[in-house]
Amino acid sequence: MKRKRWIYAVLTIIIITIGLGSRTFSSVLPDAVNTYLGDSLWAAMIFTGCVFLFQKMKTLMTGFISLSFCFFIEISQLYHEDWIDQIRDTSLGGLVLGYGFLWSDIEAYTIGIALCSAMEWFVLGLKKRRNM
Repeated sequence: MKRKRWIYAVLTIIIITIGLGSRTFSSVLPDAVNTYLGDSLWAAMIFTGCVFLFQKMKTLMTGFISLSFCFFIEISQLYHEDWIDQIRDTSLGGLVLGYGFLWSDIEAYTIGIALCSAMEWFVLGLKKRRNM
């Protein structure tokens, strides 16, 4: 499996840009899209970042690690102490750690990482078949 690290770096930046844009323009997006888009993109960013860091890891394992990380962050939102809530009150802290546990976020993370994994598997599979 040949992955090019720079492609995943660029994809991560694109996903971050689209994700921030989805927050900026949330008032013009349908509610069904707003419920899942930002969190799905966040999970996609985690996936591309994980691929960037662990370039030789198989897609399934990358997806599993990414999804586990997303679930851990979401479950951590059940914990509220002053020190962590102060971090969450900052813009960056809120974007990374979130504010409160939602089952819809779990769904969105699963959708985002499943789509990324499927796309990568499909693209890498096409490349492999072309090289045969």
